[in-house]
Amino acid sequence: MSNENSSIHEFDFNLICEYFASIDRQGPGSPEATLKALGFIDNLTDESRIADIGCGTGGQTMTLAQHARGFITGIDLFPQFIDLFNAQAARLHLSEKAKGVVGSMESLPFQPGELDLIWSEGAIYNIGFERGINEWHPLLKPGGYLAVTEASWFTDQRPAEIETFWNDAYPQIDTIAAKVALMQQAGYVPVATFILPETCWTDHFYQPQEKAQADFLRKYAGNATAEAFVANERREARLYDLYKQYYGYVFYIGKKI
Repeated sequence: MSNENSSIHEFDFNLICEYFASIDRQGPGSPEATLKALGFIDNLTDESRIADIGCGTGGQTMTLAQHARGFITGIDLFPQFIDLFNAQAARLHLSEKAKGVVGSMESLPFQPGELDLIWSEGAIYNIGFERGINEWHPLLKPGGYLAVTEASWFTDQRPAEIETFWNDAYPQIDTIAAKVALMQQAGYVPVATFILPETCWTDHFYQPQEKAQADFLRKYAGNATAEAFVANERREARLYDLYKQYYGYVFYIGKKI
């Protein structure tokens, strides 16, 4: 398969983990966007239990831990990400507010009704938006909140190149209205939606990758898989620059009925 048609799912996950461990965020976002979303959550106390599902190395989790009441458990499949998460929490003196544990979002270590807030930035696509919001719903207390970011179309029509790219990478991408309807069907009151600013992609995700890519290619010079992966990441950034008016990440915030 050529690089032009490759997706992240076809690469070595150990290489992917190493690559993304070298940057602060594993997906588009920013502290400002995290805090804006947190502003819609009104039920937290010092006793609240929060889960950050697909937390990565904890870029957004540390922002939450610094501003939200309650205790946060970060869940991620990759042990290297969790090691970095806990090291960062210790460095920021947040170990009493946040702890990372290795786990799968398909088998979460929480009891029904245990959580006051479920958070997930740039990660729910791993099991799909509809499946995620339905399976996580029982873990929330009545009145608990869900806050996730999800790739979404901004328009009903878009150029074939970007539609083909996203349908290959994530077939469940859909319009904002369609995602809100799924939230309602899953038993959430839609509290807020907002589109992540362009800087969440450029300043906080793609630009930090430029040095990471140079270092990665030096380390794995001649490794066809590593070179193809970097080429795929660079293509993704080029496509965003070309077609950002048609898609992006959207924060979806819902309250369990």
